[in-house]
Amino acid sequence: MSARKRALEVLTLCRTRGAWADAALGSRLEGLSSADAALCSRIVYGVIQNETLLDFYLSAYCSQKLERLQPPLAEILRIGGYQILFLDRVPDSAAVHTSVELAKGAGRGQAAGLVNAVLRKLCREKEALPEIPDRDPVRYLSIRYSYPKWLVKRVLALLGREEAEEFLALGNSQPPTAVQINSLLFKTDWVRESLEREGVTVKESNLLPDCLLLAGTGNLEKLIAYQAGAFYVQDPAARFAVLAMGLSPGMRVLDVCAAPGGKSFAAAIVMGNRGEILACDLHGNKLKRIQEGADLMGLTSIRTEAADGRVCREEWLGSFDAVIVDAPCSGLGILRKKPDIRRKRADDLFTLPVVQSAILENAAGYVKPGGTLLYSTCTILPEENEGVTDGFLGSHPEFSRERFVLPEPVGAVDGQLTLWPQRYGTDGFYICRMTRRS
Repeated sequence: MSARKRALEVLTLCRTRGAWADAALGSRLEGLSSADAALCSRIVYGVIQNETLLDFYLSAYCSQKLERLQPPLAEILRIGGYQILFLDRVPDSAAVHTSVELAKGAGRGQAAGLVNAVLRKLCREKEALPEIPDRDPVRYLSIRYSYPKWLVKRVLALLGREEAEEFLALGNSQPPTAVQINSLLFKTDWVRESLEREGVTVKESNLLPDCLLLAGTGNLEKLIAYQAGAFYVQDPAARFAVLAMGLSPGMRVLDVCAAPGGKSFAAAIVMGNRGEILACDLHGNKLKRIQEGADLMGLTSIRTEAADGRVCREEWLGSFDAVIVDAPCSGLGILRKKPDIRRKRADDLFTLPVVQSAILENAAGYVKPGGTLLYSTCTILPEENEGVTDGFLGSHPEFSRERFVLPEPVGAVDGQLTLWPQRYGTDGFYICRMTRRS
């Protein structure tokens, strides 16, 4: 089965069943060559990242509205259009031909002519495409970068026009895979050389030591260095959150919403694998993955336990030196990695601060006097970030924000920080360190 046909299956699942692209891609990359798997992934993510823009251009050459076309014709046109407009290595003729074949293979033989005509017209006109109206900056940016208008409005209000456009453009980029070295057992040089021998492109991060940025990994879990437990996947922003806590060997740490485990792994490494880290999640399958990762890296200080972050465990009250609350959030800081997040509606986010506040309120009870409470999210919306911590601190005078220091270019932070991708090259991330008074 071709890369494009697999891409069509994934996009159709995302459209009709609300599937997440990364999950739907997982099983459908099996059996493809590394080149075809890369093309399939690139098409899926590229179409989702540029859907509104693709529809704007395709609609100029299609006599019918795309949303009225019978499934999966609109997706086939988007797949063809994306290749024509964004993939320089795919000849226009191949993009048209394979899209026509997809229409025939989907039982839409009569529509193959429509696909052929629209895409050929797009090929002819791609150097003189219709201009996007720019009188209204919200509508312009929404079309140009394929984001919902509500999100464009929010980012414009937070950043202003120039920086908002940088943020939106970066959300459509292809990020490298950031990995952190298991420095307890491995040297960065050995890991880099091992990866390069397997054909992986490797760069060292300019933000953190023992952090590598990878491209062309294929199936990451098949790499020798991964199987040896030499590294784990984690963006520098999430690593910063752990560094902000000021952990030391021998501490007892609770990771309330631990999946997929990166912060627990980072904490264990910072603590020299000495102490105790309790990694919690609601779902047993996620806990199993965390334990497998810890075992692979020899992190014996980590144990897992099923727990609901909103439900008090009385036996834990006042018993942890540090508590991590990496709260469930809108995920708007990781749009590069999960482009389908942009399909969320504003209404979908209204209840999140309520859930986040409930988890933070409950987890605070587990902190010892003099201990540290860290709240973090992978979003950039103030209502999920400082709005939550401001509300918490307003009703808990026994806690206060605590200054922390991160590697340059971040440096000293007065208690809380939002990491914006366009400023730091990290995921969008919020970090707040609080201390319970002795």
